[in-house]
Amino acid sequence: MQVYIMDLSRNRLYGSIPSCFANISFGMAAGESSFVTSLIRFNAIISLSSYYSSNLELNSDTSGSQRPYRQAEAEFTTKYRHNSYQGDILHYMFGLDLSCNELSGDIPAQVGELKNLRALNLSHNKLSGSIPVSFSSLKQIESLDLSSNNLSGQIPSQLTELHFLSIFNVSYNNLSGMTPDKGQFATFDRSSYEGNPSLCGSLIEKSCNSSEVPPTTVPFDGEENDTMVDMVAFGWTFSASYAMVLLALAAVLCINPHWRYLWFNSVDWIIYLCFKMFS
Repeated sequence: MQVYIMDLSRNRLYGSIPSCFANISFGMAAGESSFVTSLIRFNAIISLSSYYSSNLELNSDTSGSQRPYRQAEAEFTTKYRHNSYQGDILHYMFGLDLSCNELSGDIPAQVGELKNLRALNLSHNKLSGSIPVSFSSLKQIESLDLSSNNLSGQIPSQLTELHFLSIFNVSYNNLSGMTPDKGQFATFDRSSYEGNPSLCGSLIEKSCNSSEVPPTTVPFDGEENDTMVDMVAFGWTFSASYAMVLLALAAVLCINPHWRYLWFNSVDWIIYLCFKMFS
């Protein structure tokens, strides 16, 4: 039996994601009857509103006397569009939803082998480790939601090879490094990355410099240098002025005897007062 949509969201599943998920064949094998559409659903009847959701209703139709078959109808939300599909069209809608559980551990690299998936939702779990590079093999993927987990490390640059990816959400994890900005990733905004303080890049308007640039101290250094220059200039100016005063005083005393007489009398009077004060 081929599986088209597997919805295990909103349960209480815990533990790690089994690597044997890679053994599930998403798609229709050659020669398979188009009257059988495999929709697997084990979740509460809750309408999902995240980036990818599937609200599956299996309606049995036994009209006719030839052979009974089960006509399936699924509500499939991707690319922000909510549509209902029924019948053979579901052969092209391949999705896996494990969101809103308690799954933990690393995401198995084998999930990248589900190459027919168009939507993968692992959000709102407790998954850790890094985003598998093998996700770059999901060439048909249109919606990838890994938000609200504990994923760490960098976003693999190989994911830019996913040319049909239109919804990408890794918000509220512990990712770090530069956000990809090529291919479809150039169309994603900061809402796809919020809640990851260690991420950087032009798309989220955060510089990727390894160290923060310290506040400039040029004005302070300039003021200090200006102060030093002013002190040196003041010293030279004061010395020159003092020398000029002394030379002017000596010239006056030499030229004018009256001023010379008053000068020496004043000096004698000062010496006398000092002698009398300390004697």
